[in-house]
Amino acid sequence: MGDGVPLPESSLSRVHGRGPVDHFPTPPSGPSAGAPASCQGGHRAYRSWSWRLGDAGDPAELVSVVLAGDGLPVRNLGRTVTQDHPLGAGSLCGAALYVSAAAASVIAGGPPGPPSPAPVVPDVYAVLYEHTGRRPAVRPAPHPRWWLGDWRASWTAAEHAGAVSAVRAAIARGDVYQVNVVGHASAPYRGDPLPALRRVAALPGARYGGVLTGDGWALACASPETLVEVRAGRVVTRPIKGTRPATPAGRRQLLASAKERAEHVMIVDLERNDLSRLAGTGPVTVDELFAVRRWCGLWQAESVVSAPLTGPLDLAGLLRAVAPGGSVTGAPKRAALDQIARLEPVGRGVSMGVLGWVAPDYVDLGLTIRTVAADGERLHVWAGGGITIDSDPAAEVAEAAAKAAPVRAALRGRDGPVTTG
Repeated sequence: MGDGVPLPESSLSRVHGRGPVDHFPTPPSGPSAGAPASCQGGHRAYRSWSWRLGDAGDPAELVSVVLAGDGLPVRNLGRTVTQDHPLGAGSLCGAALYVSAAAASVIAGGPPGPPSPAPVVPDVYAVLYEHTGRRPAVRPAPHPRWWLGDWRASWTAAEHAGAVSAVRAAIARGDVYQVNVVGHASAPYRGDPLPALRRVAALPGARYGGVLTGDGWALACASPETLVEVRAGRVVTRPIKGTRPATPAGRRQLLASAKERAEHVMIVDLERNDLSRLAGTGPVTVDELFAVRRWCGLWQAESVVSAPLTGPLDLAGLLRAVAPGGSVTGAPKRAALDQIARLEPVGRGVSMGVLGWVAPDYVDLGLTIRTVAADGERLHVWAGGGITIDSDPAAEVAEAAAKAAPVRAALRGRDGPVTTG
């Protein structure tokens, strides 16, 4: 589907995970990440486009060509201020946009890193949606047989700790200030994974909760983190950095941690720099610093950084400036990407990339932390954290496990009602 041609009915079924793909027999009901709540369930996919590492061209520019060709204002995002969101049947609702961590690194001029453990998933995928003018019926979900095997990590706890120590050594040499180190694990499954993926997307605090499927693959996102939002004349990013258990003691520890605050402020400074590089924006401000918010059973520290739109800004330029997100790379970003490519044994796949919505009246792109891929045989999960000179290797290994735990639990659980239509 690289040419962006309209989807025939058989391809439309594949986009929504029906018939032709044996491993995905049910439609991925539930929200599309970042899509307007008023349109959920009332739109349908009619065109898709994909790009993979090794394909020709600049993916940021190519996806912009596709989206602009169907009428989205990606050449001048300032136009979103004056646009109303259309609602009539047959009108353009917007586009789901996914960018892998490897593609985001390439867009930024960095290395792609090692190969993805789920290579069936493309590196850039866009799906255009139009309004249908109707809502799907709600029915009780069947409980299909579902088996999930044991998780197998791509590195041992000792190897993970060794990577943390290697980053600390790089910081001591002056090569970097901070690097985000991410681990991967996968588990075999039997049955339809989409009910399990919907449970992941429905985890509490999942601002970018959603499921996206293609031909033989699916991903689910439970991310709370905004990579970039363009809305009402402002460009906004909301980096998250700093984690503790969601207990009163954990909140006090997070607020009192000099290490967590230093790590967080470094990334806020990086995001300020990313936004300042954008053409068509005014002064960058930090609107909120180190606010503690809850995601599932964890406290996490979030800041809000923004700038006003003052002139033309296009989607390709936006992606080049902000992707991959600083909170999942480190600082300086390019040097951190080099460390990541050297230290991590497998690619980041669908994690630590971009997933969200491009609409006529806004752009809202999340960072794909807490994100799962299904490739027809195995589920894939990634988790990690930012490493500074003060990081304790054992504590960093434990933090990554804590971040992955709610996702793994959701994948093993039972399902609830679904919609169809």
